[in-house]
Amino acid sequence: MTQWLKRPASVEMLVVATGVVCALLLALPGETVTTKYLNDLFIFLDGVHRVSLGQVPNRDFHTALGPLVYYVPAIGYWLTGSFGGAMPIGMGLLVLGFALIAAHVAGSRLRPAIGLPVALFLILVTAVPANLGEGIRDLSFAMFYNRIGWSGLGLLLIMYLQPVYPHRRQAWLDAVCASALLLLMFYMKISYGVVGLAFMVFMLLFSRQRLWVAAALAVTIIIGLAVEASWGATKAHFDDLLLAGEVSGRIDQINELAEALFRNLADYVLFAVFTILVLWRTRSLRDFLFLGFCAGSGFMIINQNFQHWGVITLGAGAAVAAEILARTQPAAPEDGKRPLLSAGAPLLLLALLLPSTVHMTATLGLHAGLAATRYGQSVPLPNFEQVRLARLWSEGEHPAFSRYLESIADGARALDELGEDAGHVLVLDFVGPFSAGLGLQPPQGDSTWYHWGRTLDDDHHLPAEEVFRDVRVVMDPKWAIESWTAEGLRRVYADHLTENYELLRETADWKVYILRDEPAETVSRSRDLDGDPTTAEGSSPTGG
Repeated sequence: MTQWLKRPASVEMLVVATGVVCALLLALPGETVTTKYLNDLFIFLDGVHRVSLGQVPNRDFHTALGPLVYYVPAIGYWLTGSFGGAMPIGMGLLVLGFALIAAHVAGSRLRPAIGLPVALFLILVTAVPANLGEGIRDLSFAMFYNRIGWSGLGLLLIMYLQPVYPHRRQAWLDAVCASALLLLMFYMKISYGVVGLAFMVFMLLFSRQRLWVAAALAVTIIIGLAVEASWGATKAHFDDLLLAGEVSGRIDQINELAEALFRNLADYVLFAVFTILVLWRTRSLRDFLFLGFCAGSGFMIINQNFQHWGVITLGAGAAVAAEILARTQPAAPEDGKRPLLSAGAPLLLLALLLPSTVHMTATLGLHAGLAATRYGQSVPLPNFEQVRLARLWSEGEHPAFSRYLESIADGARALDELGEDAGHVLVLDFVGPFSAGLGLQPPQGDSTWYHWGRTLDDDHHLPAEEVFRDVRVVMDPKWAIESWTAEGLRRVYADHLTENYELLRETADWKVYILRDEPAETVSRSRDLDGDPTTAEGSSPTGG
């Protein structure tokens, strides 16, 4: 194995260069183009607006997502002042950081024929503006936290291998990288963090890498305590997670599991080939447990996601398997020819990774081209002019979202007519675009989104007193982006709406309710010896 001990610096340089290119493709146009899940995009933009005004996730508004889901695009917004640049620039910066970690992990543990393909694959998973498993034309930053979670977990799994190109401070660099990946997953979407933590505990069982694993866990705990000291909302975050889990945390039908397996069957078959070859070569219980962890944990996660394809842990596990096969190859025969198995393992890995790598590259390039040419229809809200809905070679969901934009324009006109009374707006629909899009003061105590059957239902939802605690205007859509969510919200909060709000006006697409005036208190007056009146102040007529 001495031929592999010299560290190929070109691998790290190529991985970082890939990250730079992907980041520039996202960031340079400075606009967001979407063809699908426009309502999901508004979740993040609403969150960006809230945190830019000083609201804190899970303290001032409810969310089952981690705080980094809002702070990553908020960095893009703070740098540019543009909601159109918030997602692509925030993601571009994150891709750069991810590429640096990938360069260290893949560069120190994998030979170039294996490290480069898997690093490129994981960087593209992070960067691509589309939900995994959907078409090239299905552009969207929706559910971007899943892609970050997958790629972070994939890199962490590669650290199962011992380094063959070690740095002078390898253990400490490993600890820093692993801790960064764990924290990223925990504060993006906790399910990935839990799986990552389970993997780290598994790694503690083996002495050869125990030093960096223990150091990474210690760093993670210390930073987590520091975050909690300033955030102070961990318990509230778990409460929101439990509420969402009570609604959608169960898989009740075997056909859902079977469907997820069959959608990813080709990847599982190739991964099974890798597993059989590795176990035939090593006869290692440790390798068996690791490869089983890759397959099982990935299957568990994808069944919690709204995702058609993409058990990314299979790609990472296959890269580890290919490296194990290369490291355990028998001594070369006298003719110098490499054994067929060791030579073929990188090719088998390419068969697993290359189709999706090409697919994601095309998708990222398409978004960059459309954003650079300002293609598509701007969202009709002043702050969202650089967010565009595009119609490509097939209609897809464009007619529905185009109609949604019409209703948003109608709602914006209704709010504009309210003048100073506009603000603290709650929308009885999947998401409310008006606070961020019009620059209004957002309410506190509500959520950045509502999804019937996933975050709330008839039996599990936030108390009305919490959701409406400082809501001044309620927008009830006649044309909702998700009718089942709108109907559910009307049903569970009907009594509170009737008792505390009155219908102010109706438009073509909205019913606009405003908070009723509170009863005036009896004002008593008395005069002092000089005859000056003393007035008892009544309560505010609005529930600000």
